[in-house]
Amino acid sequence: MTQVRINPQAFFPMPVALLGALVDGKVNFMTEAWICRANYEPPLIAVAVNKGHHTSQGILENREFSLCFPAQELLLKTDYCGLVSGKEVDKSQLFDVFYGDLRAAPLITDCQLNFACRLTHQVEYATNNLFIGEIVEVFALSDRMNGTRPDFEAMDLFLLTLPDNTYWGMGPAIGRAWMDGKAFAPVPE
Repeated sequence: MTQVRINPQAFFPMPVALLGALVDGKVNFMTEAWICRANYEPPLIAVAVNKGHHTSQGILENREFSLCFPAQELLLKTDYCGLVSGKEVDKSQLFDVFYGDLRAAPLITDCQLNFACRLTHQVEYATNNLFIGEIVEVFALSDRMNGTRPDFEAMDLFLLTLPDNTYWGMGPAIGRAWMDGKAFAPVPE
């Protein structure tokens, strides 16, 4: 086999979330997959959002946002939130919403994992804003926990790949990071 050059728009699997914000005082969610952990302490997360998206306005307006990670059972509602704009469609009643300490970061009761974030930085690119937020609070469904840690297999989260625009299940765990490699022994030269 040989490596072949492919379209630079082909991306690795990305976690799917609902990006929430208050826009003109109304709850809005959009489907978001361009997500990356940006720093350990303080815990920062980065999301790339097209400048034309309604949610961008709310993040800039209130300097808070949420990332709500749905299970596969919410796939249809999650995808719908990426098909319609909050400029034309009121998405505020699609989910049962709650709030933590941040009053402009709407969280979804039925999502497995919810991050409430305070905007710390904005980087403007030609088409997108890169919003970097401090994760202020995290909430998880109690029955999807393994002690004090999220049980990701039970959470049944899903991923997105581009440019094929396909959702994928996460599947079972296949190994332990920073552990399994200890069994590797390079062949002496």
